[in-house]
Amino acid sequence: MPIFTNALVRLRYPPHTGTTRSTKSNFREAFLRRGPRRRFRPEPDQNELRTNRRIRAPRVLVIDEEGKKLGEFLIEDAVRLAEDRGLDLVEVARNSRPPVCKIADYGRLKYEKSKRDALARKNQVQQQLKEVKVRPKTDDHDLDVKVRHSRRFLDEGNKVKVTVRFRGRELAHRDIGTQQCLLIAKQCEDLGIIESHPRMDGRQMFMIMAPTKRPQPKSSTKKARPKKTDADGREITEEVTEEVAEVAEEVTEEVAEVAEEVTEERSG
Repeated sequence: MPIFTNALVRLRYPPHTGTTRSTKSNFREAFLRRGPRRRFRPEPDQNELRTNRRIRAPRVLVIDEEGKKLGEFLIEDAVRLAEDRGLDLVEVARNSRPPVCKIADYGRLKYEKSKRDALARKNQVQQQLKEVKVRPKTDDHDLDVKVRHSRRFLDEGNKVKVTVRFRGRELAHRDIGTQQCLLIAKQCEDLGIIESHPRMDGRQMFMIMAPTKRPQPKSSTKKARPKKTDADGREITEEVTEEVAEVAEEVTEEVAEVAEEVTEERSG
């Protein structure tokens, strides 16, 4: 019994061999090896205008509030000159050697810059990828509608993705889908070119057309058109009509696909 008790004591409290170190010394060694923790400093915004003593260059080229060149100054003298006039020293070209600084009202200069940036963003037009979906069994009338949509998208400066969806045994007639894609491209050759030729991806065929002209910003003055309303007096727009037509077409195709699958299962 004493032997068993001594064994439990040795397992629970092993003898100190002198090789283990205290937790405090381990933390101290790790801290010295790693070094002091650095404070996180976000990168400065390159578009932000630096003013007065935030300008880091020792010498700057100074322009007064009227745009007249005053010459090179030490940064301390340039800041003092701006303060004597009750204005700020604003760094307008930091990449120049020496940097160009202007004596001006910083608040007003920042407001004018924000207005210019907002106007530039407003005039900037984002090119989008519009999709036109057809089927091998699409008739000539519906194909003409798809051509009109493609021409409108290209005229607006957007790319057009023509998608031909095959179903069941239609995969054996891929040449029909290629002919439809090339027909749409031929009808739109005055507005766009083929960027990606027809190719298969699973059960679908894709072709991408790119516009030949750059997109133009929309004019702020639009002609007033008579509004179309439904039976409840709500306005019906062209976009809503097209979306409803596309959704109805997709639902019809899905129903036809399910019916065809059921027919094939029964015949098999």
